[in-house]
Amino acid sequence: MDISIIIVNYKSQEKTLSCLNAVKEADLGGLTHEIIVIDNASGDNSGEAIKREYKEIKFIQSEKNSGMGGGNNLGIKTAQAEYILILNPDTIVKKDAIKILYNYIRNNKQAGIAGPKLLNSGGTLQHSCLRFPKFYTPILRRTFLGRFADKHINEFLMKDFNHDTIKEVDWLMGSCLIIRKNILDKINGGFDERFFMYFEDTDLCRRAWQAGFKVVYNPLASAVHDHARASAESPWYLFFLNKLSRAHIASWIKYFYKWGMN
Repeated sequence: MDISIIIVNYKSQEKTLSCLNAVKEADLGGLTHEIIVIDNASGDNSGEAIKREYKEIKFIQSEKNSGMGGGNNLGIKTAQAEYILILNPDTIVKKDAIKILYNYIRNNKQAGIAGPKLLNSGGTLQHSCLRFPKFYTPILRRTFLGRFADKHINEFLMKDFNHDTIKEVDWLMGSCLIIRKNILDKINGGFDERFFMYFEDTDLCRRAWQAGFKVVYNPLASAVHDHARASAESPWYLFFLNKLSRAHIASWIKYFYKWGMN
């Protein structure tokens, strides 16, 4: 089998179905594939509804919500293909995106992870390839201090290069990633489940680089990512009142504890 497509659903039935519809309509160029949907203990029957709608998928019902990394790991453990495509349910792949990513990573042996150009729902560029953060980067992005740090934030978001160009990058947003499965054994497994949400993609890409594999942004493939920075919805001084904000801060601390301040 060529590619295993993994989607984690958590109370996102409508978005997951739209994501699956885009995969179904995609031009896969004859690639053999499987689609694995993990319901991350939604508790609202959305997983069962998706299972009924798409009987051909491999469906996994998780007994607990183990976060994005943990949910994807359940799919990775059962995946049969040589390459794995991680898709967030709020991502709509363009018709030829999966085929382009597959052909690229298959033909570039040093590439361990690759991702497409991501677009906002209005068609504008989403900054999905980034440089590794400094310890203070999340502080600047979440507080008024960011007004005085445009240069640092722009460098972090890689606003200084042509996003229509294939480029090796530090890390890619985990909304749409193709991964060479055999690298997972060399980087201590899949996603680090200590990161319930946020930084799990940063950490995965960093481990890939550490193991000698490249992380590549390939804008010849594209997808629409209906990205809402839910952790940033509350004012910065009220972030502890937002559950996702607390998860973001917890992952931030864990990430820099693991990797140091560099």
